[in-house]
Amino acid sequence: MNAEDVVSRLDRRLSLRRRVATVAVALAGAAVAAVVLALWATEPHLPARTQVAFGVIAAGGLGWVGYGAWVLRRRTPLLALDRVVAGWLALAVTIAVGLTVTAIALSRGRGEFTVLAGAFVLVAAINVARARAYRGKLLRRKRELGG
Repeated sequence: MNAEDVVSRLDRRLSLRRRVATVAVALAGAAVAAVVLALWATEPHLPARTQVAFGVIAAGGLGWVGYGAWVLRRRTPLLALDRVVAGWLALAVTIAVGLTVTAIALSRGRGEFTVLAGAFVLVAAINVARARAYRGKLLRRKRELGG
């Protein structure tokens, strides 16, 4: 296999597995957003902090819908750019939800939840670092092969 063959393989369509996973992520995000928005709409007298939490969760779900639409619209492997974008989206949603959970937990004297939120943020940050490293590796390999 020469460099041309390897580079041409990088331009193939998304695999069925990747398409199914992306559709599942988009549907899960849509389901979360729909449930939260329906609950929010049917409960008019929620406390302000609950409304903020619902807004953050719904925005996160809609973000995953947008991510899924973007990946499926591209239809080709993105040299792991999709993983980097997914990692940053996950980190942003995790930070937003973590800050909301932390604020609510501290207002109720339950500081142990702040440690849990911090652990989730750490895991999301590690995923971003791994995705960026993997994308860098693929881009270096593509340059080495003359692509």
